[in-house]
Amino acid sequence: MRSGSVRRATTTARVQSVDGDAAREQPDHLVTEEPMEIRVHGPGQAPQSLAVTMRTPGSDFELAAGFCLTEGVIDTPDELAEIAYCVDGPAAQQFNVVTVRLRRPVDLDALGQRRFVASASCGVCGKATLDDVEVRCAPVGAGPRVARSVLVGLPDCLREAQTVFDATGGLHASACFEPDGTLLNLREDVGRHNALDKLVGHAVLERTLPLSECVLLVSGRLSFEIVQKAARAGIPLLCAVSAPSSLAVEAADRLGQTVIGFLRDPRFNVYTHAARVDLAS
Repeated sequence: MRSGSVRRATTTARVQSVDGDAAREQPDHLVTEEPMEIRVHGPGQAPQSLAVTMRTPGSDFELAAGFCLTEGVIDTPDELAEIAYCVDGPAAQQFNVVTVRLRRPVDLDALGQRRFVASASCGVCGKATLDDVEVRCAPVGAGPRVARSVLVGLPDCLREAQTVFDATGGLHASACFEPDGTLLNLREDVGRHNALDKLVGHAVLERTLPLSECVLLVSGRLSFEIVQKAARAGIPLLCAVSAPSSLAVEAADRLGQTVIGFLRDPRFNVYTHAARVDLAS
């Protein structure tokens, strides 16, 4: 399965650039935002719509694979048989519909009851509760212990690797680091949840799950859904340059994850399971 990347992540618009009393017309780069529908089916079944999410084109197959794992449609990469673009219908939509074929039958009635409609800003809304996350996500393993000096350097590393953000200023990012601060992988998207699903989806397709020795850093705030998606991938240590929500902290505490917020050299806050942070080094 290739990682789908057909459409461009940026577009160009003509803008009036105003600076004090002066104004001039010039081109500006915008991040592309388009809907992507994920359909799923098993042997002998017709594809059924699972989700529609507003995303930045690129790594579409990773997004579909990651979404299926983090939302509990699959539990292991071995359940995936094929991911492909749907070529039926108008040409304009051919690269905005992705079909996921599983090796086992899909409970279509159950999927019909939990269809997902996601926006770039809030992810999948109104379906998850704190009790649900404990049912769908196993507590994470012990994970690594990470030095304070490593943690405070992660935001600069993330920012330097955000190539599309440099052009548009309008993208979220999720990055996975080794305990020594080495960047393993990074994905950008107009939606913070999509960026993480793409990151996890890469691990699904490359069969490198669980990400039990990784440190996750997200470019914005840390929400409940980021916590549960990370738990599904086995990520034990979650960092954000902004704040976590109260529900994110409570969920992470239950799942054994370390939450770090306001990570900006030289300061940060540790909200849960602080034993994974080595403050002496």
